Parts: sequence; structure tokens; C-alpha cells
Amino acid sequence: MVTRKYEPRVPEGVDVTRPSIARIYDYLLFGKDNFAVDRAAAEKLMESRLDPRRLALANRGFLGRAVRFLARHGVSQFLDLGSGLPTSPSVHEVARDVAPATRVVYVDHDPIVVAHNDALLATRDGVITIRADVRDPDAVLGHDALAACIDFGQPVAVLLLGVLHFISCDEDAPGIIARFRERLAPGSHLAVSIGTSDSADPEMLAEATTTYADARMPFTLRSRAQIMDLFDGFDLVEPGLVPLPEWRPEFNTDPTPLKGPTLGAVARLAA
Repeated sequence: MVTRKYEPRVPEGVDVTRPSIARIYDYLLFGKDNFAVDRAAAEKLMESRLDPRRLALANRGFLGRAVRFLARHGVSQFLDLGSGLPTSPSVHEVARDVAPATRVVYVDHDPIVVAHNDALLATRDGVITIRADVRDPDAVLGHDALAACIDFGQPVAVLLLGVLHFISCDEDAPGIIARFRERLAPGSHLAVSIGTSDSADPEMLAEATTTYADARMPFTLRSRAQIMDLFDGFDLVEPGLVPLPEWRPEFNTDPTPLKGPTLGAVARLAA
């Protein structure tokens, strides 16, 4: 375990005795914006066979390839839901490398995420962060800052990367996505990475589910059929819904198969 000599600043009202999904993910990506409780939860996850660090790195790789693909296909507005703590290259960095005028709105309910993003993005025009919960799409869509940054009359890419397996079936993920879809213009896209229960090692999943439950965080894996329901109203682009490393790989420097049950896809709003 890495020895830490400091802790990041804690925004007022934040309970650092409870682990955060965003901060656990930050630790898995070798970030520094996390606390002892987050590191303990991450280390416990890494004791399982889920291989969460490789999954986190694969998810970041998918993010970069998906955003680059979308920017090259003319999308210059991105809505990153459940964005997490800033990790370079971020969505705006990847997209602006292709289209410098790209506008990006990061959305997260974690106040530490918002505080760190606000500090990082303070001097970047057209890139903002708003505090809201993806489970409440009307609050996100009704936010004044979102309306000032994103023109929903033009194509928008909605990103839900590593988020939906923390939304229970009772919270109606297809309905949440449908609410965003209703606002999208032709040419808009949806990008998703999500855990699946299909062909997964039951013992491995039980270990991960228990760890997240101990941290008071939901962890809901869906079948492939349930995941396909999330894309209702969208048409998948090639290669469809596939394991993350198989989505338009630019190169492969890791020949070891990724054990974790995580799939990714990009889809275009159906005509």
C-alpha cells in the first residue's frame, strides 16, 4: 500500500469517514485527491479477483477513444454525467485536441469533485462543472449553467462512463437516459461503459458487491439484454457493445485479457 503524507483539502460539509465512488476511482487511477477511507475501500477491492485498477485504466482508455471518435465525427458539445475527479487527459482535453471550440459540461453530485473541477477549470471558457445527480435528470437539464453552455439544438454527446452500475434497477436507468434523449438533437450520441453480469465469475462479483455494500455504495450489474435496453432510441456504431479494450483499439500494449465484466458502446440518436 502506498504511504500518504498528506490529505487533500476538505470542502465544508463533506464526510470523509465515508468512502466515495469518485475518490476510490481516483485512487485506482493513481490520483491524489482521495482520503484514507477511500484508499482502504480501494485496497479491499483490489484484494478481490475483479482487478479494479485494470478496469479503471481500461475505462479511461475507452473514454479517450470514444471522445476522439465523436469529436472527429463533428460533435463539439459533451455532457459528462458522473464525471468524477479530474484526470488527464480529461474529456475537454481530448475533444479540444480535435476541435478547439468544443464545449464540455461535467456533472457530479460529489462536492469534492465539483470543488476540484472548479479550481482546475476556472480559466477555461466553455468548460464548466455543475453539482447535480444523474438520478435527477430534470435537475441537470434545468440547471442555468448548463443552458448557458450547451445548445441542445445542436448535436450533444452524453457520456455515462462507469456510472450506471452504481444505479440500481429500481432507479430506472433506461428512464433516466430516455429523459436526456428527449432533449437531444439529430446527430447526438450516447457513450456508455457499464458492468455486466453475463459470463462473469460469480465469486468474483460477490466479492466486489460485498465490498461496495460495506462502503454503503450500490453495485448493480446488468445482463447484456438489460444493457441493450439502455440504448433504446439509439443506433449502436461499430463495433457495437463489446469489452472495453475491443472498442476501436488504437493499439494494444497489454496482451493479457481483461478479466473484469465491463462493456462499452457508442450509439447515435436514431433518425
